[in-house]
Amino acid sequence: MKKILIFVTNHGTLGETNEANGTFAPELTHALHQLLEAGFDYDLVSINGGKAPLYGTDIEGDTVNSELLASEDFQNRINNTIPVADISVEGYDAIFYPGGFGLLSDLADNKSVAALSARHYESGGILAAVCHGPAGLLPVTLSNGEKLLASRSVTGFTREEEVDYGTIDKIPFLLEEALARTARQYSKVQPWQEFVVEDDRVITGQNPASAAAVGAAMVKLLSR
Repeated sequence: MKKILIFVTNHGTLGETNEANGTFAPELTHALHQLLEAGFDYDLVSINGGKAPLYGTDIEGDTVNSELLASEDFQNRINNTIPVADISVEGYDAIFYPGGFGLLSDLADNKSVAALSARHYESGGILAAVCHGPAGLLPVTLSNGEKLLASRSVTGFTREEEVDYGTIDKIPFLLEEALARTARQYSKVQPWQEFVVEDDRVITGQNPASAAAVGAAMVKLLSR
């Protein structure tokens, strides 16, 4: 059985504000739905372990999100995430970073997580991320000293989408600018449209609407 390591944030607010945040639930659940439908297993992992904060848990009409969130198994996993210190990447077939603003404040610059992702990728593994999730790829440095993204094409949440969402003045940094500086190429489409970029075992999606498509791309690559 294929198994996916999913990194989620421990940071429960929007930047340094008091606004509740964390991992954006639909970006986790819609990708995870694709993985579970394919028969894959997963672990939820965070830097500190324990209960991981979620937001976007009460979106009306999103049955994929609500049904997975209601699962006793999922609730047990999200309330008892595995600490990074207890993880060995050798047992996983892919790593996935769902979005949400929280990870901009922890996973985006955590060296331990970045080292695990680098080791996984260099051993032939898949790295995937959606929306703000690609921020987790920014610190990934390969054994030759080069940044992973320096030779990869990616997408991620855009400046226009930050403005639309009302978060442009609250975020720790603008992801679009960081990706444009770090990656070989950063691409985007019109705000809120589904868009996925695949480049040599690196899969990224632009926004929440792209979460299911990122999950589907992971399934396709893992099924080869």
